[in-house]
Amino acid sequence: MPITLRDYQNATSDAVIEQWRTVQSTLVVLYTGGGKTIVFADLIKRVQPMRVLVIAHREELIDQAKRKIEASTGIRCEVEMANQCANTYLFDKAPVVIATVQTLISGGGNRMKKFKPTDFDVLIIDEAHHGTASSYRKIIDYFKTNPRFKIAGFTATPKRSDEIALGQIFESVAADYDILDGVQSGWLCDITQQFVTVGTLDYSHIKTTAGDFNSAQLAAVMEAEENIAGVCHPSLEVIFGLAPQTLKSIPVPEWSTYLSGLKKVPRRTIVFTASVAQAEALCNIFNRAYPDIAQWVCGATNKESRKEMLKDFSTGKTAVMVNCGVLTEGYDNPAVEVIIMARPTKSETLYRQMVGRSTRTLPGLVDGIVTPDARKAAIAASPKPFCRVIDFVGNSGKHKLARKRPETINCIDILGGKASEKTKTKAICDAIDGNKPVRVSKAISKADIDLENERLQKAEEARRRSEAKKATLVPKSSFSIQNISPFEVAQLMKTHSSISRDGRHFTDNQKRRLLKNGHIPSNLTFKQGQAILAKIFSKPTPEQAQCLIRAGYKPEELTMTMMQASKLIDQVKANGWKRLAA
Repeated sequence: MPITLRDYQNATSDAVIEQWRTVQSTLVVLYTGGGKTIVFADLIKRVQPMRVLVIAHREELIDQAKRKIEASTGIRCEVEMANQCANTYLFDKAPVVIATVQTLISGGGNRMKKFKPTDFDVLIIDEAHHGTASSYRKIIDYFKTNPRFKIAGFTATPKRSDEIALGQIFESVAADYDILDGVQSGWLCDITQQFVTVGTLDYSHIKTTAGDFNSAQLAAVMEAEENIAGVCHPSLEVIFGLAPQTLKSIPVPEWSTYLSGLKKVPRRTIVFTASVAQAEALCNIFNRAYPDIAQWVCGATNKESRKEMLKDFSTGKTAVMVNCGVLTEGYDNPAVEVIIMARPTKSETLYRQMVGRSTRTLPGLVDGIVTPDARKAAIAASPKPFCRVIDFVGNSGKHKLARKRPETINCIDILGGKASEKTKTKAICDAIDGNKPVRVSKAISKADIDLENERLQKAEEARRRSEAKKATLVPKSSFSIQNISPFEVAQLMKTHSSISRDGRHFTDNQKRRLLKNGHIPSNLTFKQGQAILAKIFSKPTPEQAQCLIRAGYKPEELTMTMMQASKLIDQVKANGWKRLAA
């Protein structure tokens, strides 16, 4: 049955075709649940009759690609994997061959070399963040000898923990749709983040290897009995929709009776673990608390058994799937509501992959709805209005004083978008301190608003302190008199401004007079300065008075202004420095 592409899917397919006009290889970044397989199925349809090779690194991805390509395009696909072999006969070649990387390079590449480089004109790489591995490069280098060859890589997580750049393989990025784009446009469920403090958890001593916690040291921490219990208790409360700490007041042997008596359908949950031993231990405790609620799988699980268990999980027969390194990529189950991160990580790529198992909306819910707001409303009204992600931190992760973020990646990190690191750190610390679930988008927005309010409050407090300081300076400048030597006036003239406190200018002479008499011009208003100067100019200066007394005048006779005294001194000077005749 043909599938109608969403607007961004159609735009992505257009963008790849456009990029191929100028480059040989291009990359598509599309969030988990965005329909990568649908997009490259559309590409396959567009490039016909060119023959296409699709490669992936896991059997589940191969089977999924075959089903979706054939269902949406009607184009026949063959598989090259293990005991399945694609036909190489000239008149019976399938238009599309889907193969695992491991199969193509096994035995020195014999399975790959059964095809000629010219057999395929297009290579599509699923989960393309693995594309820098030597196994992928061998395949790329072999088929690139075909001058017509084009490559398109698809991934939800372009960042690699080992920091090897995908630019070594892909010449351009045709499209980039992040998980935040999916949430904001109403194609994905929003995320509720919940931090749970487990006092015995401590990641501080674990070394970092290839950008993430050392796997052996992390496993030892997470397998500790007290940490197993610390994960199970809050997880069961979330799975059954109970308020935090509900089970704390109930004896552990009675959990089974209590939970069974709730008559609640447990939420579909995926638990990611750091080791097989941890997965098995968690599963056993879940099943003791509520019989047959959980199963666990790992890489060594028999393939048929794994398929049967995943089928039980997809139908709801099993509510909780505990896994170690199996469901990280390529697992599609829109019914999943809860992700339990019992495998903390420093890797943003790994964390995004794990969270992506729960962000899909329920099947058919948003398709055909035109606007983002209408899609968001449909999601909010559905049985799965959001997904919930549980992260575990130790007491050292609370950081109430230092307000530092934990070392582990969380949902606020991956949905932070363009928010500053300060905003994200505050949102994370607030969520940890609050000890309750928070809607990620709202938590980030609130943290941003709170920080802006704090900035404005600090600015207002600084302004008030400045105003208060100025208010205390006015009386000091108005009423205090300083004894300043006349010999210091020249230096004061250099170091003090002639501008009054209210912005008006005193003349140099006025400034000199004010400084000489112990008044700093910039501490005075212009009106205050004028009043002081009027008083100064209303009588002779001490130097003028002394000069006239030496000429024979008595102090009580010097009732004159400074200007009058100056004129009298000039007359006395002309008279040989003698008192003028009456």
